Amino acid sequence: MEPLFGVVLGLILAFASPAHDSCTCATNKWAVCAQDGLGNCTCRLAGSDHPVDCSTLTSKCFLMKAEMIPLKEKRLWRPPQGLSDSDGMYNPDCEDSGVFKARQCNQSSTCWCVNTAGVRRTEKGGSSLSCSELVRTRWIYIELTHKRSSSAFAVPDVAKALTQLFESRYKLHPKYIAAIKYDPPLIQIRLDQNKKPRWDVDIADVAYYFEKDVNNDSVFPSNSKLTVLVNGDALAIEKLGIYYVDEKPPEFSMRQLAAGIGAVVTVVLLTAGIGIAVLLILRWLRTRTYKKFECKEMREIKAPSLELP
Repeated sequence: MEPLFGVVLGLILAFASPAHDSCTCATNKWAVCAQDGLGNCTCRLAGSDHPVDCSTLTSKCFLMKAEMIPLKEKRLWRPPQGLSDSDGMYNPDCEDSGVFKARQCNQSSTCWCVNTAGVRRTEKGGSSLSCSELVRTRWIYIELTHKRSSSAFAVPDVAKALTQLFESRYKLHPKYIAAIKYDPPLIQIRLDQNKKPRWDVDIADVAYYFEKDVNNDSVFPSNSKLTVLVNGDALAIEKLGIYYVDEKPPEFSMRQLAAGIGAVVTVVLLTAGIGIAVLLILRWLRTRTYKKFECKEMREIKAPSLELP
């Protein structure tokens, strides 16, 4: 009876294991997934109770929040070779829908206003700072360079490969890719999204996923690494820059601008003062040398006149 029970138990585990392994999130390595008694797989974001839709990209706000989890809690999901770009990182406040709240604050009660990409668009202030609206990021410019290869890539082939990449990997509809320009080894991509329907991904989320991919810190599971192929040849990306343009201009005050101008004027005045001082010193040295030479000549002229015939 015991051998039969062991066989039955083994069969149950064999059938259950694949089901359990299949309960993962294909678009977010930080999602914690579990199956209920009916076999339904549900995923939630690590460190919060927000459900994750693994059929599309997770919002940038939720991702940044997950990245702020203490390292010991998320080491299970971070690859050992992953690189972390901490520039501009903070623990954001997100709406339930996943978008950034217009006003963001840190633990020291310093606050600022952000756009839909979570990028600061005002100077920092106190807790009384008011942000009237969440300004939409309308355009995103992506600049990247690739390693030079023995064979040059054709412009249409590069544009086609990148369009397919953004559509298949990042779920971005091609209509939001306004332009792709290629001047080896520089590639420029312009994303344009005036309004975002509920069923489309946000270009800010796409840019963040792409940035993490290029920096070898992909949000996708470890078995889904970024590969860009142009007619079968790998396009190895070296450098990346992302620039955000909002529907409305940023609201930095003239006080901050005046401080920057004042610093420039100070440097210019100091440089001019040092230059003038150097010129005066050089002029004084030349005058002194001339006077010495003149005195020497006068002594030589007077000396013979004192001799008797």
